[in-house]
Amino acid sequence: MENQNTEYKENWKDEYLKTIAAFANGEGGKLFIGIDDRGKVSNLKNAKRLLEDIPNKIRNHLGISSKVYHNEKGVIVVEVESSEIPVSYDGKFYIRMGSTTQEIKGLHLAQLILKKQRLSWDALPSGAGVNEIDKQAVEKFIELSSKRLAISAGDNHLKILENLELVKNGELTNAGVLLFGKKPQRFIISAGARVGRFKTDIDILDTVEANGNLFVQLDTLFNAVKKHLNVKFEIKEKLEREDVWDYPLDALREAIINALIHRDYMDTADIQIKIYDDKIWMWNPGGLPEGITIEQLKIEHGSKPRNKLLAMVFYYAGLIEKWGSGTKRMTSLCVEQGLPEPEFKEEMGGLSVRFYKDIYTEENLRKMGLNERQIKAVMYVKEKGKITNREYQEINGLKKRQATDDLKELENKKIIERVGITGKGTYYTLKGRQRGERGANGATKGRKGGHKGDIND
Repeated sequence: MENQNTEYKENWKDEYLKTIAAFANGEGGKLFIGIDDRGKVSNLKNAKRLLEDIPNKIRNHLGISSKVYHNEKGVIVVEVESSEIPVSYDGKFYIRMGSTTQEIKGLHLAQLILKKQRLSWDALPSGAGVNEIDKQAVEKFIELSSKRLAISAGDNHLKILENLELVKNGELTNAGVLLFGKKPQRFIISAGARVGRFKTDIDILDTVEANGNLFVQLDTLFNAVKKHLNVKFEIKEKLEREDVWDYPLDALREAIINALIHRDYMDTADIQIKIYDDKIWMWNPGGLPEGITIEQLKIEHGSKPRNKLLAMVFYYAGLIEKWGSGTKRMTSLCVEQGLPEPEFKEEMGGLSVRFYKDIYTEENLRKMGLNERQIKAVMYVKEKGKITNREYQEINGLKKRQATDDLKELENKKIIERVGITGKGTYYTLKGRQRGERGANGATKGRKGGHKGDIND
């Protein structure tokens, strides 16, 4: 079966050098000559000549060497190793995308060149001199990182940044100008982000542009999101009051940080955050690193930061706890608050995360194992505020026994709760609604302003 590292061909054509180049530009692979896509072996009449010609063609056209041999089935195997430098064929570069070979250019070619040279974009020179260093940002970093770094307020700013590899040969690196530059956008045009409050996909109620260094952007983005959230107050043990926001603030903050430090800054698109009545959508250019899947984001997984210097500085500043744990923590915080898990998705050339305010959506109720009758009843309660056994029977066309069983199951799942013991006055409402909780429309509006740990407090 053909895949990222395997290709089958019935006979040899010189155009298959593209596939060999693509294997070399990736993790390597094997090209089988003399076998079709279904695995049927064909009779290669020119096999002996091909065993001589193919290695020469690879060497002459691609500038690499590959192992070419006959296997036990009489099929010619071209075994290609991953190259340490980008490999081109006829002046063009190719990579494997699943089971296909595709030409790359522009941004993707630049990314391939950096990868092959083992260079991190954030470690490259930015063109900004040390006179661009924002002293206040460095001083705030010293304060935040005092627990994790042996530095103090009296230390030389330039020396600190040099030790962090943010200044090289008297010039700020890309990471250096993003973190501590006075005006990073003068040197890195893509270093921007936007927040919008949307009523619908086309009705925009508010827009905030975030510029400046990444610490400033973090504060700007977080506060722009927070001002559109509702907060309610709950009395906990020992009569202590706890503010409960629409979404866990720490989860939102973590998501914003992830977008800032893991985005692909070679892509000119901005980080985008869209706030709706029932959800928040965050997107940053640049997909997941190789070897990390969407499913792994919600469990313990290794860290492969795209921008290692950015991640390192945010760690030292105490803005992230440990690399690779942020997405798992975001998921845990949402579940602990009784919200659906965040939804991560690779889309539009980047990575997005959706936070949902309402756990009682049809999609999430299906994930919880509810049948269509129960889902219809929950939607009814959301609209009407309550439901009786008779109403459940009527909207679903059921007899009382089945309605009672369905409602009991919803109680056991802690989705609804019964009000009243027996009799005609008994009804059911969503769990928690009888304890004085208020929905988004009735909640107290949240405070505006900073949050503990902000770089610009």
